[in-house]
Amino acid sequence: MITKTRTQPDLSVNIGGITLKNPVMTASGTFGYGEEYASLVDIDRLGAVVPKGISLIPIEGNPPPRIVETAAGMLNAIGLQNVGVDVFVREKLPFLKQFETPVIVNIFGHSIDEYRRLARRLDSEDVAGLEVNISCPNVQKGGCFFGHDPSLAFDVIHAVRRETSHPVIAKLSPNVTDISVIIRSVQDGGADAISLINTLVGMAIDVDRRQPKLGNITGGLSGPAIKPVALRMVWQAAQVARVPVIGLGGIVTATDALEFIIAGASAVEVGTAHFIRPRAALDVIDGIDVYLRSHGIDRITDLVGTLRHE
Repeated sequence: MITKTRTQPDLSVNIGGITLKNPVMTASGTFGYGEEYASLVDIDRLGAVVPKGISLIPIEGNPPPRIVETAAGMLNAIGLQNVGVDVFVREKLPFLKQFETPVIVNIFGHSIDEYRRLARRLDSEDVAGLEVNISCPNVQKGGCFFGHDPSLAFDVIHAVRRETSHPVIAKLSPNVTDISVIIRSVQDGGADAISLINTLVGMAIDVDRRQPKLGNITGGLSGPAIKPVALRMVWQAAQVARVPVIGLGGIVTATDALEFIIAGASAVEVGTAHFIRPRAALDVIDGIDVYLRSHGIDRITDLVGTLRHE
């Protein structure tokens, strides 16, 4: 029997020491630096903003075409284009600091030293936390991806942890054999939370020209097409994680978000949906509120990890 709650549901969550007014965040790379969406979205209503990934120096990105629409999703090969940490701190961060919503900076590098220097540079800045993208190839290890190797994953998170007082969120790749091994490594390295999944690797071909549709040949697959994979991996992660799990991958509606929360995610990130519906994250927040009211649930935290199974 469904019982309606008579009080305002409590949507607040704590993610590794970061207090969010609700569990809905923006996924890095899908919300620009925040300013691009500010005329369409009330940023103060979001749980947290995660801007475009930031590197030590500016990156121009890959040659076009960079984005291709696919069935129930899209492929992107942007190449992590960004303005670099110094310009971000000087020109982008001040805009985001006008709002009460926490800013979690997504960082990435191609060596342990780059991650270390980024963490040190941002430690004195007024940000809520760092989301560490370890889905980048380590140029010092012959292109081996940090997030695919447990020891490298540990090394990155441990290096960042030693350089910052901010909460550290490890963003994990789905392109691994056993996600639990990577989760244990980043936890041992000092991660305060984990987020997953990053994009899956895919490609598309123009059959008339017999050429790749992306200038980079392959790209990251995101959108509703990857949601079943993301949901499965978040559920698996929640079984072994000692820290909060943030779920992302194909979340478009409140129902999508609720599936991740029931599977064990303490918070979610909305990503590709912003390209087709800029207010998608706000719609998800409203939908979660309606669900809690209609099911007589007073706190969103009471719903986390409540999947019923034998």
